[in-house]
Amino acid sequence: MSVPYKIYLSEGEMPKAWHNIQVLMPDIPGFVNPANGQPVPKEGLLGVFCEETIGQELNKSDEFIPIPDEILSFYSMYRPSPVVRAYCLEKALGTPAKIYYKFEGNNTSGSHKLNSAAAQAYYAKKQGLKGVTTETGAGQWGSALSMACAFFGLDLVVYMVKTSSEQKPYRKVLMETYGAKVIPSPSSTTDVGKKILVENPGTGGSLGCAISEALETAAKSDGYRYVLGSVLNHVVLHQSIIGLEAKLALEKYDITPDVIIGCAGGGSNLGGLISPFMADKLRGKSKAEFIAVEPASCPSLTRGRYAFDHGDTGKMTPLIKMYTLGSGFIPSPNHAGGLRYHGMSPIVSKLYDDGHISAKSYTQSDVFNAAVMFARTEGTLPAPESSHAIKAAIDEAVACKKSGEAKTILFGLTGTGYFDMTAYQNFNAGDMNDYIPTDADLEKGFATLPVLPNV
Repeated sequence: MSVPYKIYLSEGEMPKAWHNIQVLMPDIPGFVNPANGQPVPKEGLLGVFCEETIGQELNKSDEFIPIPDEILSFYSMYRPSPVVRAYCLEKALGTPAKIYYKFEGNNTSGSHKLNSAAAQAYYAKKQGLKGVTTETGAGQWGSALSMACAFFGLDLVVYMVKTSSEQKPYRKVLMETYGAKVIPSPSSTTDVGKKILVENPGTGGSLGCAISEALETAAKSDGYRYVLGSVLNHVVLHQSIIGLEAKLALEKYDITPDVIIGCAGGGSNLGGLISPFMADKLRGKSKAEFIAVEPASCPSLTRGRYAFDHGDTGKMTPLIKMYTLGSGFIPSPNHAGGLRYHGMSPIVSKLYDDGHISAKSYTQSDVFNAAVMFARTEGTLPAPESSHAIKAAIDEAVACKKSGEAKTILFGLTGTGYFDMTAYQNFNAGDMNDYIPTDADLEKGFATLPVLPNV
């Protein structure tokens, strides 16, 4: 159904429902069986995911999905989150542009990830599960899920990308403090991890590797299911609370953004931020521009292919149509660990392929230059992931200075960088490496794309 989102607002102006952009995207492909190219029914997913989230994943009829009271209660500990105007950054740039950011770092996990972690932990507990397994890259998702599982009384096993676990040891400490078991990935604790280590000795791992290990562990553990922190439609749904709050706050002051920017790894924060704004565009009510920003070292949108692919390196998942570098692509280590996934959200991918979103990629050095400028002007140390959006926002504001156009820019500040001191230390010392994969590097990943019958 299509109804005004404002009817779902509570007295505290936090939305009571999530926004389901899928309703406006009826031709978005679903999961496909790699063996026969046929759609995977809901029943085929029940052994992997929580039942309620499967329903949300496949829901193409309800534009607004009510948020259970238990989740709203959890959200109220840190929501609504602020929309902030970056006056000091504007002044430093000398731009006529107005820059706003939606700040999602005002919780202990330090990022937007808690929005979906709370929902998925709640649904797992409601289903009567003992625990869940997951992967984490930079550690924001693992941190958020460990907090949510502790709150709802669930066990948690986290496979953390090995490179990130080495760069951010205190993320591991935080997760363990909340009761999670954290294992660097790839590991020797799973069959798929052992296989990856044999095929890629010395690898720093990837989100695709960690997903495979978490999936295997969930499948072999009674009373467990696997939960994912990005990419899938139900995660974008949960993150839509970001965009709903931002839209409401801006409308209060009669502010309409011309450009909306988000960093993009798996696509959940970007999808959540743009969801209600994109709904206006798809209905012909808005001409806003949308920009996805990714690292040059893992350029799934800007250099990837739109194809059916596995969501994990071990090829255990059904196929998803997305922009991808191939499930066999293992990116070089970078400090934006949350942006090291080989693919992109099906929702974001479809919007990009249809021309509703543009995409940019930046090197680490360019991103950290923007991060430092933001920290020195606005006073918040941003996460490396978020800093990709900051860099794009600065570029847009500088372009406005040159043209004299006073655009209104909104970007997502997805989290803080206080667990990323190694990254800032390397940047400050001039030791940051700006690796960009060659075409030959990418071809190795594309070679792992499945060839499907009937697709």
